Amino acid sequence: MIHLNKGKPFPLGSSLTSQGVNFSLIATNAEYVEILLFEREDSIFPKSIFKLDQTHNKGPYWHAEIKNLNEGCIYAFRVKQKNNGINNNYEKKVLLDPCSRGITGWGSYKRENSLKTHENTNSCLKSVVCDRKLFNFKDYPRPKHSWEETIIYELHIKAFTESTDRDESCFKKFLKKIPYLKELGITTIELLPIFCFDPTDAPNGLKNFWGYSPINWFTPHFEYLSNESAEENREEFRRFVEECHKADIEVILDVVYNHTSEGDSKGPAISWKGIDENLYYFIGKDKNYQDVSGCGNTIAANRGLVRKLIIESLKCWASELGVDGFRFDLGIALSRGENLSPLDNPPIFEDIECEPELIDIKFISEPWDCGGLYKLGDFPSKNTFTWNGHFRDDLRRFWKGDKDTAWNMSDKIKGSPSIYKEDNIFPKSINFITSHDGFTLKDLVTFNRKHNFANREQNRDGDNHNNSWNHGEEGPTTNLLINDLRKRQQKNLILSLLISRGVPMILMGDEIGRSQGGNNNSWCQNNLLGWMNWEHGHQDLELLEYFKYVIKIRKELINIFNPPFFPKNKTNENIPTYHWHGTKLDNPDWSSWSHTVAFSINKGITNPLVWIGLNAYSKSINFPLPKCKYNWLKVIDTSMSKIFEPLTIDEKFVSIKSRSSLLIISEEVFGAKNNLF
Repeated sequence: MIHLNKGKPFPLGSSLTSQGVNFSLIATNAEYVEILLFEREDSIFPKSIFKLDQTHNKGPYWHAEIKNLNEGCIYAFRVKQKNNGINNNYEKKVLLDPCSRGITGWGSYKRENSLKTHENTNSCLKSVVCDRKLFNFKDYPRPKHSWEETIIYELHIKAFTESTDRDESCFKKFLKKIPYLKELGITTIELLPIFCFDPTDAPNGLKNFWGYSPINWFTPHFEYLSNESAEENREEFRRFVEECHKADIEVILDVVYNHTSEGDSKGPAISWKGIDENLYYFIGKDKNYQDVSGCGNTIAANRGLVRKLIIESLKCWASELGVDGFRFDLGIALSRGENLSPLDNPPIFEDIECEPELIDIKFISEPWDCGGLYKLGDFPSKNTFTWNGHFRDDLRRFWKGDKDTAWNMSDKIKGSPSIYKEDNIFPKSINFITSHDGFTLKDLVTFNRKHNFANREQNRDGDNHNNSWNHGEEGPTTNLLINDLRKRQQKNLILSLLISRGVPMILMGDEIGRSQGGNNNSWCQNNLLGWMNWEHGHQDLELLEYFKYVIKIRKELINIFNPPFFPKNKTNENIPTYHWHGTKLDNPDWSSWSHTVAFSINKGITNPLVWIGLNAYSKSINFPLPKCKYNWLKVIDTSMSKIFEPLTIDEKFVSIKSRSSLLIISEEVFGAKNNLF
């Protein structure tokens, strides 16, 4: 026998009690709320409907406890809006619980039946009651890598594992790839969105592959899991995080809180829209959805009840599922207030910083949105690191040979102080050359133009400003000189990334020369174009070994290349200091026509520990070396195809071939040649 009790307004969503399940929903404009219980995931009618009257309403919360229900119970909501013109009335729509930790019904789901004029009971998604047990941090503690030692590897969980064993889920297959990532040397993985999303949210008969269109902020996406049950999906994800923690690898999620899959006013009502659209979304007086996401709607993260849901989501992933960090997609959009006005002190970031459960969590954000707001060094959160798009652009332009790039290159190497201002503390810069959004590293040196025709938008989608260079021919070529130059440029770029201050991020597959055929927006390419290539015969193994080598050097020299802070007292002889050179010592060339950067990092003023020369010019150039107390050792020369044993340099000058780089270290750094190698 099922009985209905008054219940409690907290916790939000569905939660197990000693007698059954408590349900709590935020719906500020509801006349009444219905809880629908279903027998099975494919049930076309509910087995029971409980209508909540005003005795189950306290403030914005609608709540009830239904006795004799258990974990695995399948449910949904329907909401009748008050007749006051605030919200459209979607009372025929069966709606997902915004806080549900499990989602089912994909076999019968039809997106078109969630549109305004359709009744969708026989084709709706449904929520599942799940336990909220906490992650086992005692046995699988967070790695807690410091920011200065962090090296991020951005990947799509399905693309990274798809070309391997098809009989297992993505998260299970990933476990077999952990040794590969450990050998590569990264410390942290950043997963493209794994919030549950609608694969049919795509035009032109395509499928959404990347998942930047969530239907829920609490549930892992069904296509990446075994789907034995909602709770087993959560356990499977926990095991994935546990194994990453065992391997000392952090897990960061790319999260989308700035918009949802429900689109604009003509889009489907799947969850938030049917419950309380004027609460969750920015909607103008003309009833049109306001949009700075480029996806039809923008979440009103300035409002307290919406912020509460976002915080609960972050805590779910961090405390229940063990995630170590979050990267906010279009994160600056969360700083907008009413009518999309930017806020100087957006409350969402204050709430995050005040939440004790999130104190050990890493936060990263895109500092831009599609409405033109861009805050990089002045991002309105003191604990959030930002994707440094200027770093990407300046490194690309320097190695492409553009004018007016030498000084900008030096600025990015030393941590972008022109942007982040406080050069005495560690810069909150996520440095990258490539990311999921744009060309791969191989394509960056292979194509002058994007080639996105496979996306069925006549090549209109994707960025037209890529700062790429094909080095003489568009696309793949049999010209050995061009291929050699392209390989060298990839090495130059990755060396420049890994000797720079800040937090480096590497894109999945760049280390093996993965190409997308010039597609710089592969959001819908669930095929070989978008997948990682695991066949050695199609991998650039020379480049892979180079990546491992440079990462190892960065780790060993972390206190030189990436110290945690630079105290203002720079007369201390133990403080690393940059000394800029050119074709003459201490005489850098910052002119518009300069294509070279040379510098040493010294212990104090006069004791150089490393020297780096970057030559993006079309000819070889000689550089003098600063006097070193010990021998200089050449450890990297990108003009050479293979890694070599450290070479002692006896001369006072070195020659850097055209479009090549040198890394030279002092024997003092390790005391002997072979300590690193």
